Amino acid sequence: MIELFILMMERVGLMILLAFLLVNVPYFKKILLSRDKYQSKLQLAIIFSLFAIISNFTGIEIKDNQIVPSSILTNLHDNVSIANTRTLAIGVSGIVGGPFVGGMVGLIAGTHRFIQGSHYSLFYIPSSLLVGFLSGWLGKKLTKKGQFPTATQAAFIGAFMEVVQMLFIMLFSGGNLQQGINLVSFIAFPMIILNSTGTFIFLSILTTTLQQEEQAKAVQTHDVLELAAATLPYFREGLNEHSAQEVATIIQHYTKVSAISLTDTHRILAHYGAGSDHHIPELEVITELSKDVLKHGTLSIVHHKEQIGCSNPNCPLKAAIVIPLFVHKKIVGTLKMYFTDASQLTHVEEQLAKGLGTIFSTQIELGEAEVQSKLLKEAEIKSLQAQVNPHFFFNAINTISALMRKDSDKARTLLLQLSTYFRGNLQGARQTLIPLKQELAQVDAYLSLEQARFPNRYTVTFDVDDTLIHYLVPPYAVQILVENTIKHAFGSRKENNHAHVSIYKKQEKLIISVKDNGLGIPDERLTHLGKESVISEKGTGTALDNLSKRMTNLFGEQAEFNVQNNLDSGVIFTLTMPLIETNNSTTLS
Repeated sequence: MIELFILMMERVGLMILLAFLLVNVPYFKKILLSRDKYQSKLQLAIIFSLFAIISNFTGIEIKDNQIVPSSILTNLHDNVSIANTRTLAIGVSGIVGGPFVGGMVGLIAGTHRFIQGSHYSLFYIPSSLLVGFLSGWLGKKLTKKGQFPTATQAAFIGAFMEVVQMLFIMLFSGGNLQQGINLVSFIAFPMIILNSTGTFIFLSILTTTLQQEEQAKAVQTHDVLELAAATLPYFREGLNEHSAQEVATIIQHYTKVSAISLTDTHRILAHYGAGSDHHIPELEVITELSKDVLKHGTLSIVHHKEQIGCSNPNCPLKAAIVIPLFVHKKIVGTLKMYFTDASQLTHVEEQLAKGLGTIFSTQIELGEAEVQSKLLKEAEIKSLQAQVNPHFFFNAINTISALMRKDSDKARTLLLQLSTYFRGNLQGARQTLIPLKQELAQVDAYLSLEQARFPNRYTVTFDVDDTLIHYLVPPYAVQILVENTIKHAFGSRKENNHAHVSIYKKQEKLIISVKDNGLGIPDERLTHLGKESVISEKGTGTALDNLSKRMTNLFGEQAEFNVQNNLDSGVIFTLTMPLIETNNSTTLS
């Protein structure tokens, strides 16, 4: 048994070595991180099936409870068994990929074992299938979202799966039960101990790798926020040579890329890093890859020098990510991240590139909106500027930054909501009326960011007639009322704060009502709201006044702004306006 134990340690070591090599392959990391997708499950099933087949080929041949010296086991004789790490490979596949992957690997591995052995080996098909399905089911039960079971839990699953396999061997191996019992008594202990240990180490390697990946993402997201803050002043100038040069330098400083390039739709605006001797600003776009992205408007990732399509034979750039930049859904240029070592282009860098593309597109839009806003009437500029709280952006950034190391997924979600919020602000600055659906998306983004700052402090519910979402409302109409309620309605109260938004149709009018259970408004101030600025401890009081005036300018006598205290507690704000459908283009400016 000691000899078998030592030989099994060699086989388990081989599996662990393969696992270590595999998790250092970027493509496999990408599969692990997207393992809930059907395509990834199939790829995992193929990879672990190869592991299981290798286990069958490298097993230890046993006959009459004696180890038979052998090399690669391609064809077994009758009354011959093998001790191997097949169950380890099947069990790990189930833990990693779930019942589907475990079942697929078990079926393939069991079938191969049957083909490999005698007619007594048929039971390996159902036993391996059961082991794969059970390990997947148990792994799923013990798995938290986006994670694996702990290595200790995995070890117990591995041991249990080996026990299941031993029961099948005892009952069905050889010609009689006694022969099965004798075989199990010889191989059970080393196989159960070593395969469970191998499962423990295998899962430890996978878990450590993914944790390092997540930590890298968290650090990177924090850097992205700093990068976004650093590039914002330059992109507010628009996409030009000066802003592109400064931005390229900043990006290269914050990332591990070999070179950064920015283009407009036809020429290079900036190139910083490797290849700057021939990727020269003011030249036309020289790589076929960039031309293709500008033509189709889709992100492109390549891992070979030839795919970049640079005409210079000495170009050191060997991999690249090219991200299109959009303004108002129209491509205005590209951001290119180059690598002199293709192995540096990992899944983390891909996610970074996508995030930067979204942020920079928003920042360029913001810059263009600022240029366009100078052409508006001064009164309209003041009205719209009054809606934008300059502290909101910094509060949101601080909130997201604080979440980086605690919950990177939530931080990414909030970053997208921040993008939605500022896109909405930009659109509001260019339009007199917007669809209600767009306004509600803006409110949802605002609430997501506010509730991340103050968890469980406010509850805001919505009752919206779905038939009205395509009708037009003034920008910020709902947001100002909701924001005003959150900031002023509840005082310092930290719980039991509720607001209810109702949007409905009444007598061919669109009604927006925001009701809260707050402290109410003193009568001496109530009569002035919506008619003039009412200064409070937390604001200048201009938002409600501007909203009321904008509605009057837009709809005249058909507009109503009403505010009153509830009989029990809180306040009700009500806006009344005519029903205007989206396709009425004369209402937009």
